Amino acid sequence: MSGGVGTISGMAQNFLSCDREQELLLPPSLREWLPEEHLAWFVLDAVAEMDLAAFYAGYRDDGWGRAAHDPAMMVALFVYAYAIGVRSARAIEQRCHDDVAFRVITANRVPDHATIARFRVRHEAAIAGLFGEVLALCARSDLVKVGVVAVDGTKIAAAATHHATRTYEQIAREILEEAARIDAAEDELFGEARGDELPEGLRTSGDRRKVLREAKQALEAERAAQAKKIPRDRAERLVECRRRLRQDWELERHVVSEHAAWHAAGIASDGSRRMTGARHNIKPYPLPAEPAGKINVTDPDSRNLKTTRGWVQGYNAQGVVGEGQIVLAAEISIESLDTASLQPMVETTLHELAGAGVSETPGVVLADAGYWKNDAIDAIVAQGMQVLVAPDADRRKEPRPGRRGGLYDFTRRVLATDFGKQLYLRRQGIVEPVFGQIKSNRGARQFSRRGRSAVRSEWRLLTATHNLLKLHQHHLAAA
Repeated sequence: MSGGVGTISGMAQNFLSCDREQELLLPPSLREWLPEEHLAWFVLDAVAEMDLAAFYAGYRDDGWGRAAHDPAMMVALFVYAYAIGVRSARAIEQRCHDDVAFRVITANRVPDHATIARFRVRHEAAIAGLFGEVLALCARSDLVKVGVVAVDGTKIAAAATHHATRTYEQIAREILEEAARIDAAEDELFGEARGDELPEGLRTSGDRRKVLREAKQALEAERAAQAKKIPRDRAERLVECRRRLRQDWELERHVVSEHAAWHAAGIASDGSRRMTGARHNIKPYPLPAEPAGKINVTDPDSRNLKTTRGWVQGYNAQGVVGEGQIVLAAEISIESLDTASLQPMVETTLHELAGAGVSETPGVVLADAGYWKNDAIDAIVAQGMQVLVAPDADRRKEPRPGRRGGLYDFTRRVLATDFGKQLYLRRQGIVEPVFGQIKSNRGARQFSRRGRSAVRSEWRLLTATHNLLKLHQHHLAAA
């Protein structure tokens, strides 16, 4: 033994060579970079089975123009990135540099973050359509079970803060600061129209509060159907925000005036004739001289929604989930309450199942008390599906005043039975782990894009990749 580091004389230490200057003697094979069962290979195989015609349709087929990244590669890149919780365009670009799996996906090409972001915007609708493609793959592997399905929603923050919410007066004040530019933008957008005209054919009757609520829901549905992108320019967003506030105000004025006319003509809330007189006069509904609502100028489509942990500026992400935690339908609502979503989500489920080649319809639909709506439940039952919606919140032990009789009493009796209790308890185990996995495990607590159409595309991609991860685990187990 000599001084310093102790070694055994005559014996050399044996290490694998670590020479970073060594040139590769043979071309590297990507197949050797990742194990065969890795998620990246599975994503590539899955994308190869999808119909991507909607992505290719927007590109020239004459060979002219600057070469673009292959849409199939870009789709696989987005699917894999979202599956592992990477959604930022810059973060995806960075992974393409230093993550082996991303380099396998892109075949060693590195699309920059601007290209990635533009692809996401350009193919917004087609990306939303990937949900159906993945659901079809799950159906082929017999993972789609529809005997019992659960409907639920979860509030996800928008790419906006509630501090960006403004009143009409505040927006008008900001507009005045750059009036000439705004006027020119409005002239280009609306021409001779004001830009706040109401939908044609709007007629009102019945209970005023109910009519106003339904009219606003119809207006929001029309806005969603138009699928306008949120302008990047703040001045243009201010124009759109002012237009929406005025449109909401005009709608309220229209509903109130027509409702008053119905009552003045002696028509009851159910549409029947009634006697006129002082005791039948309705209470006046004063309207402000200008719009009194508020809107978020960063993302005008988002809403300040109430959650169990307070308020959040965001969206109500809706999902229908089958046994095995496969998402059967995914949509976006801007309503804080879930009441209006039950029937539309069931209808969407039927459409998605048919598109995926599944002929069965749900046997039982489960939902919490927030979805209770007599008309919606009756409509679903009329299509041959049973519905079990809690008529009261868990904390309410006594019947809700004014709801006694009929469907309400029947559902309370069903839930009082052992079978009813056990069936309803399955709801939590079906749907809530899905939201937990997406929001907690994959970090999707906030949408990265603005506008209802963009958020819908992102939500459907998140749920599609959830299903794909389930399919990957199924294949691993089978192997």
